[in-house]
Amino acid sequence: MKFTLSWLHEHLDTDASLDTILGALNAIGLEVEGVENPGEKLAAFRVARVLTAEPHPQADKLQVLSVDAGDGPLQVVCGAPNARAGLVGVFGMPGATVPANGMVLKVAAIRGVESNGMMCSTRELELGEDHDGIIELPADAPVGTPFPAYAGLDDPVIDISVTPNRQDCMGVRGVARDLAAAGYGTLKPLAVPVVAGEGDGPDVRVEDAAGCPAFYAQAVRGLTNGESPEWMRRRLNAIGQKPISTLVDITNYVMFDLGRPLHVYDMAKLNGGLVARQARSSESVVALNGKSYTLDGGETVIADAGAVHDIGGIMGGEHSGVSETTTDVLIECAYFTPEAIARTGQKLALTSDARTRFERGVDPAFLDQGLAIATDYVLRLCGGTASGVAKAGTPPTEPRVITHQPGRVATLGGLDVAEDRQRAILERLGFVVGDGWQVTAPSWRRDVEGVADLVEEVIRIEGLDKVPSTPLDRPAGVATPTATPEQKLERRMRRAAAARGLAEAITWSFIAEDEAAPFGGGAWEVVNPIASDMRVMRPSLLPGLLSAAARNAKRGQSSVRLFEIGRRYLAEGERATLGIVLAGERSPRGWRGGKAQGFDAFDAKGEVLALLEAAGAPVGNLQVMDGAGDVFHPGQSATLRLGPKTVLASFGVLHPTTAKAFDLNAGAVAAEIYLDALPAKRGSGFMRAAYAPPALQAVTRDFAFLVAEDVTGDQLVRAVRGADKAAIVDARLFDVFAGAGVEPGHKSLAIEVTLQPGAKSFTDVELKAISDKIVAAAKKIGGSLRA
Repeated sequence: MKFTLSWLHEHLDTDASLDTILGALNAIGLEVEGVENPGEKLAAFRVARVLTAEPHPQADKLQVLSVDAGDGPLQVVCGAPNARAGLVGVFGMPGATVPANGMVLKVAAIRGVESNGMMCSTRELELGEDHDGIIELPADAPVGTPFPAYAGLDDPVIDISVTPNRQDCMGVRGVARDLAAAGYGTLKPLAVPVVAGEGDGPDVRVEDAAGCPAFYAQAVRGLTNGESPEWMRRRLNAIGQKPISTLVDITNYVMFDLGRPLHVYDMAKLNGGLVARQARSSESVVALNGKSYTLDGGETVIADAGAVHDIGGIMGGEHSGVSETTTDVLIECAYFTPEAIARTGQKLALTSDARTRFERGVDPAFLDQGLAIATDYVLRLCGGTASGVAKAGTPPTEPRVITHQPGRVATLGGLDVAEDRQRAILERLGFVVGDGWQVTAPSWRRDVEGVADLVEEVIRIEGLDKVPSTPLDRPAGVATPTATPEQKLERRMRRAAAARGLAEAITWSFIAEDEAAPFGGGAWEVVNPIASDMRVMRPSLLPGLLSAAARNAKRGQSSVRLFEIGRRYLAEGERATLGIVLAGERSPRGWRGGKAQGFDAFDAKGEVLALLEAAGAPVGNLQVMDGAGDVFHPGQSATLRLGPKTVLASFGVLHPTTAKAFDLNAGAVAAEIYLDALPAKRGSGFMRAAYAPPALQAVTRDFAFLVAEDVTGDQLVRAVRGADKAAIVDARLFDVFAGAGVEPGHKSLAIEVTLQPGAKSFTDVELKAISDKIVAAAKKIGGSLRA
């Protein structure tokens, strides 16, 4: 919401400085986003008079002017066709910067003639689009006066952020009312003219009372539409609104001034009366933005007997818009239901300043006044004769009465405010305070519904900065930990992943449907997504990570190692998950290693096992099984399970189709650890177990077994570990061999077994007994000791 300081003074009688007003706006909850003074960039330009104008000796289209800008005559070369002796215009002194192109003016020779500065056009000063000639000011304009001061451009533009609940501050008057209530001036009375209309009002009616409860209108005939007055154009320009014509500018001015959107129709383009009704299926309208919108039957529209002319409360139609030839207009001042406006705007993806105000809720009791003010502007600026006022429907103006509890300001708001002061604040904001603190909310405050809202009004006007900072009570001693076991686990996993050289990524929880498809599709869709390609709640963390990896690779990152801790959204609910993606080079090329090496499934497995160990999972008891899913390569992927049914993680090389879908080169690997499936870890916090190294040296023994080809190394290692759980502390596969010397259909698996003695060293007899147990365990799965 933008407005100028002088515009604010139209409603607020105050002697407060700009800085004071800015501080007050922030204090009462109207956050100032920026302040800009358009006069500052024109400070070096002055009002000047052309004393003489002679032809340029070297150019037919140029003239040599003698210009007085208050310091005596200066010679200026000018090519404007309207330059002539006696003209008063705007002169840029040497050293001034032209706003339109950033050019710094200086003394220079133009076709051999010295020129000292520049006479300017409106386009060059960014005051309009006219570039056919230089600016012509009235003959009595004071020569030598800085142009911003003469033209009233030295007027700061204030930009504030208005929260959705403060619909009353979507007009300058509402902002002034808040400042007056806070003690920064007095709100001026609003002058509502009495327009004496002749005859009956235009033919209007309401059929869709749910979308448009009230539709007021007045006609003005015999008017002349043209350029709006300079003061109106200047204010609209200052807030970024392009002046179009007097009729259009009036509706825009009233909207920004009073927060009351309006619309004007060219009556010559209408076919009979207007009706507020629901759109019919497949009806279409070309809006004022030049775009065509097809309606499905749920929107509120304004139509005549032949066509739709307005998407109610959002944007008018191009067909019935006013032009320079318009002589008869119908002025619409209607009340549209906020919820209906919001639904229509979202459905059509159509935004406008009117929609912004109607969907927040405009003042339903301001229809008569708003229409009278707009009609009066039309009559004064365009002429013509006004008709009577037509009223269809009834606006929702039922008063809302709230029983205020003054004591709640202290208990709920944390600030003691005297009852007299509370009453004064509420009344200055427009509330009516009756006996027994029966408070009637003003019609323009749709957001005030209960005592808490009244407390908020008192506190923000009294000053949020006055609320003391009071710490919450806490028991003496060390604070009790508040992190849940799930939060502690995620912190531990995050630290462990970062320590292993993985970079944390944070990706969107919403993804496109085609990104979710390889992972089984999304179980949940967002009804109102922030973008069309962010409709599906992610069924896996990998789509976001794979997209991030692809973006990094395209920007020259040779090795990508990403992880993310977040939620998957499945049909049965949310699932905490840790995702990993490794893409590109595991190790770069070098004089010892030769070519760069890529990642493989064992890299993913290594990361998963390390992180599971950090999480406290029983890594030694995990089983490697298939079933990683179609997104992985079927021969280079697996799952890690705690028992056949409890899947703790999936890992492997991405299927080529998956990699291609995310624009990744073949060979990328990924993994997911399902944090909700991890067994609960007993213990506290992040404390490590006490370091207790064994007193005696461990013993290692190697065994080579012949097993059938379908027996996995994991099966053999698990069997060996279970042979003697007291003595065997580790077993790992270190060699696989098949070929000469090995029976067809079999392979040789070599296992290194680590034995840890306890109170005393192993004897030969004990070692022999343990070895026998190992051989027996291997025999149970079809293995035999290789000779």
